[in-house]
Amino acid sequence: MQGGSSGVGYGLKYQARCISDVKADTDHTSFLTGTLSLKEENEVHLLRLSSGGTELICEGLFSHPNEIWDLSSCPFDQRIFSTVFSTGESYGAAVWQIPELYGQLNSPHLEKIASLDAHSRKISCVLWWPSGRHDKLISIDEENIFLWNLDCSKKSARVHSQESAGMLHYLSGGAWDPHDVNTVAATCESSIQFWDLRTMQKANSLESVHARDLDYDTQRRHLLVTSEDESGLRVWDLRMPKAPIQELPGHTHWTWAVRCNPEYEGLILSAGTDSAVNLWWSSAASSDELISERLIDSPTRKLDPLLHSYNDYEDSVYDLAWSSREPWIFASVSYDGRVVVESVKPYLSRK
Repeated sequence: MQGGSSGVGYGLKYQARCISDVKADTDHTSFLTGTLSLKEENEVHLLRLSSGGTELICEGLFSHPNEIWDLSSCPFDQRIFSTVFSTGESYGAAVWQIPELYGQLNSPHLEKIASLDAHSRKISCVLWWPSGRHDKLISIDEENIFLWNLDCSKKSARVHSQESAGMLHYLSGGAWDPHDVNTVAATCESSIQFWDLRTMQKANSLESVHARDLDYDTQRRHLLVTSEDESGLRVWDLRMPKAPIQELPGHTHWTWAVRCNPEYEGLILSAGTDSAVNLWWSSAASSDELISERLIDSPTRKLDPLLHSYNDYEDSVYDLAWSSREPWIFASVSYDGRVVVESVKPYLSRK
């Protein structure tokens, strides 16, 4: 089903390519996003959806010194988040804290809790412990995986362990397994590598997988979804790693990001450089029957896995985030700095 956006929009001043759900904010549906300007002072925006769901309100605007390439909110403290940034010559990563009095200040500066400064290669992402309060962080660069101990009270981070994937491997991202916190999946040029954090050794891999992004299914153990240029989306059962259990078409151009819904089985979002966000239902990733609105009058018709395509964007969409507080809501950001929040309620199960 094709369609424009009926969502709530917000415009950033500069280009952007990352957005994160503020999981620790249990009172509001809120998101953090950061800009990507080479010449201007970059910004982090704290956005909250109004109680009626009709407006995105900027609750905080903070200066950030460099281009933001990755941003992730802390799962246990709504004022803490991480960024990966570029100075134009090199990449860095840091953990930041929003100042307590930000509501009374015009443009407060973020407080740096710690620099993740052990990297010498281009950093791709920072991963927080999947849920709950914990002092462990992961950062991934082109060749290495670092496991950190973070002490927010002492404003410090130290390397707990580190391992190199080797010069023949080019790491470009990763995801922390929510069902097994000792496992991290890392995207490589032509494979997915699974690392055991207890030994910092590669434990397994999926071969011939050219993934730009990946996400674990939080509801069903062993399920992983990858976004791939030539194959669209693939759903994998890691107990049967030789072939995917389902393939979805993806996008008309590069499929850049993929996110599994935190509560509803089989519900998947993807974003692409075709200026679209697609909502999918994967029968392979669901143990329940999902019925979309358009099938109510035709119960015998085979369900199209593409539930809806949101194509009211003018530029590539590089990042997505489901709301953990209201899991029928998601936010996306396109490269031109447009943030859109949508509801997928029309496509949820009707029991």
